Amino acid sequence: MAGEKILVVDDEPKMCDFLEVVLREEGYLVSSVTSGTDALERIAQENFDVIITDLMMPGVDGMRVLEESKRQSPETAVIMITGFSTVDSAVMAMKKGAFDYLPKPFKIDEIKVVVGKALDQRRILAENRRLRDELRAARGRSQRLIGNSEGMRKVYELIEKVARSDSTVLIRGESGTGKDLVARAIHEASPRADKPYLSINCAALPETLLESELFGHARGAFTGAVSAKRGLLEEAASGTVFLDEIGDISLGLQAKLLRFLQDREFIRVGETTPRRVDVRVVVATNRNLEEAIARGAFREDLYYRLNVITINLPPLRERKDDIPVLAKYFAGRLWQKLGKGPTRFSDEAMAALVAYDWPGNVRELENVVERAMILGEGSTIELKDLTDAVREALKAPAGARDGAGSRQDVSSAGTGILHAEGSRRQGANSGYENLNSTSFRQAVEEFERKLILAALEETGWVQTRAAERLGLKKTTLSEMMKRLGIRDSERFVQKNGRNGTP
Repeated sequence: MAGEKILVVDDEPKMCDFLEVVLREEGYLVSSVTSGTDALERIAQENFDVIITDLMMPGVDGMRVLEESKRQSPETAVIMITGFSTVDSAVMAMKKGAFDYLPKPFKIDEIKVVVGKALDQRRILAENRRLRDELRAARGRSQRLIGNSEGMRKVYELIEKVARSDSTVLIRGESGTGKDLVARAIHEASPRADKPYLSINCAALPETLLESELFGHARGAFTGAVSAKRGLLEEAASGTVFLDEIGDISLGLQAKLLRFLQDREFIRVGETTPRRVDVRVVVATNRNLEEAIARGAFREDLYYRLNVITINLPPLRERKDDIPVLAKYFAGRLWQKLGKGPTRFSDEAMAALVAYDWPGNVRELENVVERAMILGEGSTIELKDLTDAVREALKAPAGARDGAGSRQDVSSAGTGILHAEGSRRQGANSGYENLNSTSFRQAVEEFERKLILAALEETGWVQTRAAERLGLKKTTLSEMMKRLGIRDSERFVQKNGRNGTP
């Protein structure tokens, strides 16, 4: 391919001039220098596709040029030429990464062929790298983390930071929040991205089988072990192993995992010889490990070994702004898979998705969208296409949904606020049924706003206490206040009216 850059390095000016003429006729961009020192300066300033260098030069010789070229640009092909050819020097050059080795004098066609082969190899390597990048990007697009809420932005920042290290990562979050996606994202953003990524659900296997799957076993170690088997740790050598639901493994297996994390050594089932392997470990759990430690169900030393870096995945109910984006993403992906079905959501359907608290998190949302895509008619997913639980969410007051559809409990004080607010809005639920699509969202937001203001007023505008009354986390309350435009200035308005007078 014309236009590729070649550098000629030779202490004989005539050889430099000869090679420049020959290679320029082939359409290459050729430059030359007459010393190894000058070559090192050029290599530091720019990259070349091919470097042709004499081996024997005063001062900086061809071997040094080869070494520096490979250090600066490993993909650059280096061709060695010399009038003092020996087997030893040829072998040494090839070991250090030279593409080929030509003794002087050589024929014009010979140098053309060697340069052509070197450039062909470089193009193949570049194409392979491009295809790997496309495959990785496609894999990321087919199964990736979605959302731009504050909680998810923090997760993305942590993934980017921890991916560069080899430290053990503990991912915590409820079932269905996407802990496996976080683990894969860490692997794909790490220097181990082109190495194996293997995962296992520790809760899905009995202890003996899980140990064999992790560490491998010797032939005859147990009934059915007709041959030796490598475990996940060996299969994923130089890559990443993801252990999901780590809180469910037995105390005995916890001790063996702790040993591996400390020493990077393990013993196959039925063997006595330790084995070493270089692999990164990422673990996840939906359990409260601190409570498990207090009950004696989880080793404290293993907990501290795992808890080097923790990523907390927020449940879907705490990042409601991401629900429309997720729903549309799943609909688009499922449409490609099914080849049919609705492509958009009605206002009522989307409002119901946002109102529901998703105890099954993102996984449940995907299932609901898939059901609606299959059952829906026309180009729009309507309210009737959603599950009963999601449709019912529209009839429940916003604050009460944390008790009915999630894993949080609303305190009795919070329930009192709901009753108080409900009495101020007689017939609120029936009113929702008569709202049109334009005013529905506004009505929901207004009710949420009044409910939050009531809680703030009763707690003296202490957000932590107000969140407790509503059965929310403080971060969730803060995000809702931002979305609804509730600021501390509202406190003054509540007491003094909009014009500043009681």
